[in-house]
Amino acid sequence: MKKFVMFIMAALIAAGLIFVPSLVAQRDTPSSAAGPEGSGRPGMAGSGGAVFTVRTEEAQIRNLQAYIEVNGNILSAEQVTVVPEAAGKLVSMSAALGATVRKGELLAQVDPSRPGSQYSLSPVYAPISGLVVSNPAPVGSTVSTATALLTVAAAGSLEIEALIPEREIGQLRAGLPAEVRLEAFPGELFKAAVAKLSPVVDPASRTKRITLRFIREDRRVNSGMFARIKLNTRTYEKVISIPQEGVVENRGVPAVFVLSSLNGEGTGQVRLREVSLGVTVDGEVEIKSGLNAGDRVIVQGQQFLTDGSAVRVLGNR
Repeated sequence: MKKFVMFIMAALIAAGLIFVPSLVAQRDTPSSAAGPEGSGRPGMAGSGGAVFTVRTEEAQIRNLQAYIEVNGNILSAEQVTVVPEAAGKLVSMSAALGATVRKGELLAQVDPSRPGSQYSLSPVYAPISGLVVSNPAPVGSTVSTATALLTVAAAGSLEIEALIPEREIGQLRAGLPAEVRLEAFPGELFKAAVAKLSPVVDPASRTKRITLRFIREDRRVNSGMFARIKLNTRTYEKVISIPQEGVVENRGVPAVFVLSSLNGEGTGQVRLREVSLGVTVDGEVEIKSGLNAGDRVIVQGQQFLTDGSAVRVLGNR
């Protein structure tokens, strides 16, 4: 029995001497999991650099339309405040708010009588044809020759008044086209154009008042309505432009990353190019120099890139 135990121990020692050198040899052997270039790091390019996932957009030649957006009010270009010729008590009013009246039509009567005296009623006539755009004075009220009984606005003479900030007035001129939106008619556009420009800037608000007129009369549009105005100022024709988010800063100079090569697997390299910028309209920026039409610019994922970075292109933005 004693001899059997000694035999087993000798066999185990012999097996250990064989196994330990094998482990040492295996530890010193290069890993078979390494890539073809020996990097052994998943997600790395053959040169050993990271491959970044990006999206691109093609630089295109297009027209950029600059504009100013402001709010305005619709008013009547010609409106007259009606006052009586005699002071006294307003005894009748035949015109209601929104009523259409004709020039010379009897609108109201005022009794100028005083205690102890009797006078004929003083009539009030419409000075122009149009619409009643203010609430008429109530019957029974005492009025003077300075009291506004009502206001009549000439039909078909609606205008839009708006205030333009001082920083934008250099772009203004008579005839500029505009698109007008009204809350009462969502989704509809009403064409207008600048008719008049104030000769001064208000020193308190630092704005210039402009007046626009509708291109076509529309009876649905009423005085007093609120308007949202898109005033087209200048068209930049046939300029190279890209999405604004494609522009980065390189040592204080604007630049873009351009896809310089692309293989069949959707991976390639990028190059950093400095560019000169022009106007920006609705997220599109004009490129004056440094880029050609058709160049594919990185617009997503560029914050991690450097010149020569390897990229995998998922597609356009």
